[in-house]
Amino acid sequence: MDTVKSNPRGIPQAPFVEKIEEYVSTYDEVDPTLKKFQETVAKYKFMEVNVLRRATGLREKIPDIEKTLEMVKFIESKNETSESFGTSFELNDTLFAKATIEPTDTVYLWLGANVMLSYPIPEAIELLTSKLSTAKESLAQCEEDAEYLREQITVMEVNVARIYNEGVRLRRQQDQGK
Repeated sequence: MDTVKSNPRGIPQAPFVEKIEEYVSTYDEVDPTLKKFQETVAKYKFMEVNVLRRATGLREKIPDIEKTLEMVKFIESKNETSESFGTSFELNDTLFAKATIEPTDTVYLWLGANVMLSYPIPEAIELLTSKLSTAKESLAQCEEDAEYLREQITVMEVNVARIYNEGVRLRRQQDQGK
């Protein structure tokens, strides 16, 4: 039995039907084979939607991480000169407050799910840099997977068309024999 090839994240490669007679030899085999291939196309499309949704989430998350990292580095640079600085921060969508930030060795980062933790600045920079590189790597993998899935969908749609055409040919052949 042949092993099924897949991409690095385990998405199986779609088989290309070279010899149709290996899949259908009679008209009665056409419908079950078409159904099986169409189910496979639907599975690939489902995976594609999930991969694209994940990529969209990462595209939204990356600028936030970059902005946070930039701000932590800015605070670190101000600490080196021991000077305070003024800023406006968002309380709500349309409500901002002014604040003066004194030199500090710690920053508070939102981790998600209403969780905020205090980090020393060097540790926060390390964490954010790591998160940023992981997010960018994940986005690249999502884009690669989306392209791979588009190729597999195309292959399976071609297979469906070829099996359908073979079914038409077999049906005509069956009708001519009657």
